[in-house]
Amino acid sequence: MTWHGIYEHDAVVEQFRRALGRGRMASSFLFAGPAGIGKRTFALKLAQALLCGTRPPAALDPCGQCPACAQVTAGTHPDLALVARPKDKAFIPLELLIGERNHRRREGLCHDLSLKPFMGGRKIAVIDDADYLNPEGANCLLKTLEEPPPRSLLILIGTSPAKQLPTIRSRCQLIRFRPLSADTVCRLLVQQNLVQDAAAGQRLAAHCEGSLQRAMELADPELWSFRDTLYQRLADPMLDSVRLAKAVLAFVDEAGKQAAARRARLRQVVQFAAGFYRQLLRAQSGAAPPADAEVQNFIEQAAEQRSGDGESAALCLDRCLEAIAQIDRNANQATLIETWLDDLAGAPER
Repeated sequence: MTWHGIYEHDAVVEQFRRALGRGRMASSFLFAGPAGIGKRTFALKLAQALLCGTRPPAALDPCGQCPACAQVTAGTHPDLALVARPKDKAFIPLELLIGERNHRRREGLCHDLSLKPFMGGRKIAVIDDADYLNPEGANCLLKTLEEPPPRSLLILIGTSPAKQLPTIRSRCQLIRFRPLSADTVCRLLVQQNLVQDAAAGQRLAAHCEGSLQRAMELADPELWSFRDTLYQRLADPMLDSVRLAKAVLAFVDEAGKQAAARRARLRQVVQFAAGFYRQLLRAQSGAAPPADAEVQNFIEQAAEQRSGDGESAALCLDRCLEAIAQIDRNANQATLIETWLDDLAGAPER
């Protein structure tokens, strides 16, 4: 089922309908789940439903035609504020939350949320990329969370509750969003003309872990060519970390001069490696082989040349997940690549 074009989050819709029907809608929420599964789209559609000028909020059924709905769609509704991390920033700037230094608490999202609704029944603020709130930025939200303005709603969107300060988590109602099914990802890729045909969509959907965003990133054919090179090296029981580090760094450099593009490509490489060790761990535990025949060959090769009960694969998988977290924290890429691959090469029972 879909809710106004949003797939697979009907349980969340019903959760909000019940809360609104009982008149017990919370004032702050943390939407958590993998990137690219519709959390931001859901938040904006929820805002449209609550601000719709023709239909009751409890119905969660915005008309999409009234001036309020049109303004939400255009991002110009005076009672809706949206903040996100700028592409050139490592964190959400404090100024977006509480204003410039000379105008602290007199502008910014927290100030806007404190004002009376201009035309809707409530004020709504959405903080996208909430994973990138630094401690100072998160702490400046505490007053708003502890003493929410009347008829206000604050939604934080992130990937994991663990990435938020405990003071933020304890003051927000957690709403978990699940990854999309492979069929839904494929359908969306085809509907939005992001792939040439359904076969291409199915291939991307099988490897994107339920994230439309990751599926779009994986559409680059150069990634798949490098994946085979990466898997071939990882399957070797004697991993040449120095040689592979040079290849990875060169591949990342080909993404261009923009830091965000290079970081995204490195993240994709490490995610491929994490997928390799995840499949290797499954193979060593007797699980069914991967559907991808090329991957299966590499996994079988690696499993045959390794002894043990999967401890090495588990350690390598943990190290890949740690490297992904380091990438998100803007660690130096050259150093990260070298240390990450050195640790993989040094894992016991390789």
